Amino acid sequence: MSMSSHISELQKKHAELSERVETIQRLPSSDDLEITSLKKQKLKLKEEITRLSS
Repeated sequence: MSMSSHISELQKKHAELSERVETIQRLPSSDDLEITSLKKQKLKLKEEITRLSS
């Protein structure tokens, strides 16, 4: 896998997590722990994307 395709995959996963967080937050019974976990995953992906893009 080339570096650019790897970065693209990470960006795709990041976008999917963003959508998932937004969906969960709209639910009346949203789970704060799950949202926090997803946001941490998003941050790790964002950091990895930034590191690989530098």
